[in-house]
Amino acid sequence: MKNIKYLIVGVVFGIALTKGEAISWYRIQEMFRFESFHMFGIFMTAIPVGAIGLLLIRELKIKTIEGEDIIKPEKKYHHGIIIGSLIFGFGWALTGACPGPLYAQIGAGSSVTIVTLISAVAGTWTYGRFQKYLPD
Repeated sequence: MKNIKYLIVGVVFGIALTKGEAISWYRIQEMFRFESFHMFGIFMTAIPVGAIGLLLIRELKIKTIEGEDIIKPEKKYHHGIIIGSLIFGFGWALTGACPGPLYAQIGAGSSVTIVTLISAVAGTWTYGRFQKYLPD
C-alpha cells in the first residue's frame, strides 16, 4: 500500500499517453516516415518541460517523496551509446513501442504488445548478464 503513489502516477501517465495518441502504432509509424508532426510535437513539448523541471529541481533543491536529495549522475560517453540507440530506434520503428507506452498499449487492449514487453525484458536481462564482458 505504501507504493500506491507510484501506481497513481503510472495510471495518470498511461492516460496521458493514451489520450495524446502516443501509444498509437499508426502515429509512431507516421513519425518514422516523416508523414506527421504529431509525435514530434509531443517530443518538442516534453523536452522543454523536462528541462524546466530539472532546472526547478536543482534551483529549488526539491527532494524525492521520501525526502532524499535528487542527484543527477555523471555519464561518460562511449561508442556503445550509438549502437544501443540504433538498436532501440529500429525496435521502436518495428514494434511501434518504446518502454514508456508498452504498459499503456497492453492496458488499452493491444495484447500483441506483450511480445514486445517480453522481448524488452529479455534484452535488458541479456545486457545485464553480459555487460561485464563488453568493452567500456
